[in-house]
Parts: sequence; C-alpha cells; structure tokens
Amino acid sequence: MKVIQPVDQPTPKGHYSPGFEYNGLIYVSGQLPMDLVTRQPFTGPIEGQTELALRNVEAVLHAAGSDLDHVLQFTIYVSDMELWAAVNATYARVMGSHRPARAIVPVKDLHFDTKIEIQAIAAVKE
Repeated sequence: MKVIQPVDQPTPKGHYSPGFEYNGLIYVSGQLPMDLVTRQPFTGPIEGQTELALRNVEAVLHAAGSDLDHVLQFTIYVSDMELWAAVNATYARVMGSHRPARAIVPVKDLHFDTKIEIQAIAAVKE
C-alpha cells in the first residue's frame, strides 16, 4: 500500500490521505474545488467548481502515475440537484469520450460552502 500526497496539494488537516494506491488501483479521497495556488476554496459558479474539483482529482492521479483516462468510477456529491445539468456539461467537456462508472449523491452541505466534491477510483497506468 502506498499513500499518495501530491507535492502541490496541502497535507490534509483531517485524518485521511488525498489518495491511496493498492493492488493496481488508486483511491482518490473526495476533492473539493480548492485553488491549489491560493489554498482557498473556490465558491464561484458551479462550472468552475466542477472543473477545479476534477483537476484536483487529476493532480492526485498524476502523483500516482495515472490520469483521468484511467478512472474506473467517480462519486460526485452535489449540494443542489438543480445544478446537475451544469455539472454534467462541465464533466462531459473535461472527460471527453471517457465514460467511467458514476454515482451522483445529493447532499445538504459541503465543507467551505462549496457545491461539489468528487472522489474517484482509478487504475494505475500500465
């Protein structure tokens, strides 16, 4: 087992790791739309939040030697299902033709008043 901690991401304050690699799989903890330069949450439009959360997932995958094309499953937590069309459109643009398994979970509130959190399971690149 190997802990994945991207050098450009802050060490989590909570008791968890950004990612974990085990037996050819990478488990990415839920990623919020955090700006990795300012270390601040982005609470702007949902399209920007969605892309930033996906890019933060991507950063963990890159640190593990993988990428978004190797994602097997996403779990997307969204604070308001009314945002779903915009989330899905941004997700489709970022992911292109790759269509991993996916679950959408509506939630009441997310940390830092963000509207989305994304976690993933991916394969290690061969």
